[in-house]
Amino acid sequence: MSMPKSDIGIARNIKTIEWLKAELVSGVAVFFRGLVKNTEETIIDGLANIIITCFILGNRLGISFSRLDIKIENKIKANIEQDHEIEQWYGDFSTLLRYLQDNKR
Repeated sequence: MSMPKSDIGIARNIKTIEWLKAELVSGVAVFFRGLVKNTEETIIDGLANIIITCFILGNRLGISFSRLDIKIENKIKANIEQDHEIEQWYGDFSTLLRYLQDNKR
């Protein structure tokens, strides 16, 4: 007796979500190894893996890339408005917001 296609699709999606969760943890591990070794390329690799995995995981959970982008931008703006300490000290949130807005053009 074979499973209906919809059940196979659901099982595959669950398996993919579990795999992506493991990839997220793996990306964090790569990032931490890069910090310990002070290796810029490994740090960048880990951060890139984390960001990509979060976008793909969100997509598998039904969150569009654009919706996630909007949420990220809103959180950045909120941190600027709330005068977050990192914003006070370095202006990183404003810099990131400008970067993201420039890349949309």
